[in-house]
Amino acid sequence: MKRLLIFSFFCLWSVTWCKAQRSWGDQGNGTYINPVLCADYSDPDVVRVGEKYYMVASDFHFIGMQLLESHDLVNWRIVTQVYSRFDLPGWDANSHYAGGSWAPALRYHDGKFWIYFCTPDEGLFMTQAERPEGPWSPLHCLKAVEKWEDPCPFWDDDGQAYLGRSRHGAGPIIVHRMSADGRQLLDEGVTVYTGPVAEGTKFLKRNGWYYLSIPEGGVGTGWQTVLRSRSIYGPYEKRVVLEQGSTRVNGPHQGAIVDTPQGEWWFMHFQHDGALGRVVHLQPMYWHDDWPVMGVDIDRNGIGEPVYVWTVPGKGGMEKKEEGMGVPAIPSDGYSPFTLDGVHLSPQWQWNHNPVDGAWSLMEHKGQLTLHALQAATFREARNTLTQKVTGYESEVTIAIDCSHMAEGGRAGLACIGKPNELAGVMCRGGRLMLYRGGDRHDTEVAELHKKTVYLRLTFDMHQRQYRFAYSTDSKKYIPIGTPFFSDFSNWKGVRFGIYHYNTDRSDGYVTVPRIRYDVLR
Repeated sequence: MKRLLIFSFFCLWSVTWCKAQRSWGDQGNGTYINPVLCADYSDPDVVRVGEKYYMVASDFHFIGMQLLESHDLVNWRIVTQVYSRFDLPGWDANSHYAGGSWAPALRYHDGKFWIYFCTPDEGLFMTQAERPEGPWSPLHCLKAVEKWEDPCPFWDDDGQAYLGRSRHGAGPIIVHRMSADGRQLLDEGVTVYTGPVAEGTKFLKRNGWYYLSIPEGGVGTGWQTVLRSRSIYGPYEKRVVLEQGSTRVNGPHQGAIVDTPQGEWWFMHFQHDGALGRVVHLQPMYWHDDWPVMGVDIDRNGIGEPVYVWTVPGKGGMEKKEEGMGVPAIPSDGYSPFTLDGVHLSPQWQWNHNPVDGAWSLMEHKGQLTLHALQAATFREARNTLTQKVTGYESEVTIAIDCSHMAEGGRAGLACIGKPNELAGVMCRGGRLMLYRGGDRHDTEVAELHKKTVYLRLTFDMHQRQYRFAYSTDSKKYIPIGTPFFSDFSNWKGVRFGIYHYNTDRSDGYVTVPRIRYDVLR
């Protein structure tokens, strides 16, 4: 323990003196600062296959679940999305805010990747693929049921498959027998543990012990518990292995235990960080007496606490690595393309609910996003709103939008999606294009536009709890739109930005978005 404390203080000293670009993530000197992913990746699960790591997280009502890849658990790329829609009632009518994918589990078994998740209204689903980039199999419903959550599959040494899960409201932990092909539950399940807000079941077997790694105590204030038994059905011993303690990291729990090719062990988990959502931390871990020891026990009470800074897994992250597939999870140099191949959306973009595929295009105006307006009374009901996670404590997104073909009643622009939703855009009224500020309840006209293309900008400052809209007609001089505002975490998701186009009168008109830039500043 003394050696761990000395090492932690050394890492803090080294980061203090290096010229780090940001106060989180990879510091470029072989160390990282938590969080490693300063964006909303709630309920993360991670698996290692060979020398690479793969991660999924809850995406709720945003389509579809992103799969990420890393070579060091610190630097991540978004590789693909594992589904493109929910073919279920209400998903074509924006009726499932806070629904959708909850707390997925990712496993690698029998030469395949497997993902299991529950939706609160529809049931338990799975999909599988031989390669991380896909193709992923169509979503298969193992059981149509309401209020199940947080499933995790497990294949034992004898080939018998199991699935652990909990219930809405968090608990108890229930274990089912499952068919070897992972497509069918074989019984009603056995309750193996009841605890305070027990959820997020993750299985692990090591040295003949069955482990259940579970979060307890609630999202913002909880801790990580590990259960172990010689039988998958228990009885289980219990130990709290990670808590906030003397740190500022509230609720350090719900995540994945993963090893490296070099034999190191790590724990990835989330922290609820206000409007930004649930950011991802990485804790060092080792085993003692067949119990996991996580973080550093700063207050010496026998329970680990989250580290602020540590060395990057493996060889310190200093060797050059291949870039890999997809796009960086942390945008760099303003790079956030709509497409990588000219046909498909780049995987950092997600639709709000199911898209209407005939009403958007990347090829209608080559290299640009085209959004055809569909009729909707409000922004919340609007179809084909394209969104992206906000990353970092300070960031700025700028889009150019060509409104030459907007129809009467059309509204298009840049959205801050949270509680409340805030909009800055262009409306077509009386044959004129009007700059406006809007939201969930009211729209206010700001000025008439005499150019068909306008540049819209949204700036986020999470620490100051202030966001700002601005516009320009020449992409050089930006004028504020209204006063600073704040939108908070909503529907289990952190704040996002989105690009929208809908029409309050009828489905008519289209806009093109030829340019986007997203800069993560801090």
